[in-house]
Amino acid sequence: MIAANQIKSVTSPASVLGKAVIRAADRLQISHALLSKVLGLSAPTITRLYQGSYELKEGSKEWDFSLLFVRLYRSLDSIVSDDQIAYQWLTNENLGLHSKPITLIQTTEGLVRVVQYLDSSRGVV
Repeated sequence: MIAANQIKSVTSPASVLGKAVIRAADRLQISHALLSKVLGLSAPTITRLYQGSYELKEGSKEWDFSLLFVRLYRSLDSIVSDDQIAYQWLTNENLGLHSKPITLIQTTEGLVRVVQYLDSSRGVV
């Protein structure tokens, strides 16, 4: 028989992804307004996400964009290992992308392009 104190509460995937999005946004100095554009959510919904009163809907566009955003952060972190340098990379012109990554990630196509660019950069040894 399992004692009550040995049972761990199971955290939902939506809760885990929401927290990962918040941490990534905070570390990259992404404002709530910009995050709302990246994820396709309203500014009040982003505020509720930060407060913990909103969970991302699995299987939705916001879920997919959230996964891409976290993937962007993880890829960038594995390359530069410094949040300030990652922020500078996002906000400066990138010759390979022909734009500032922070501008690109505000559209679906741009977010996917930046993630693919980072993934290909990580693969180089």
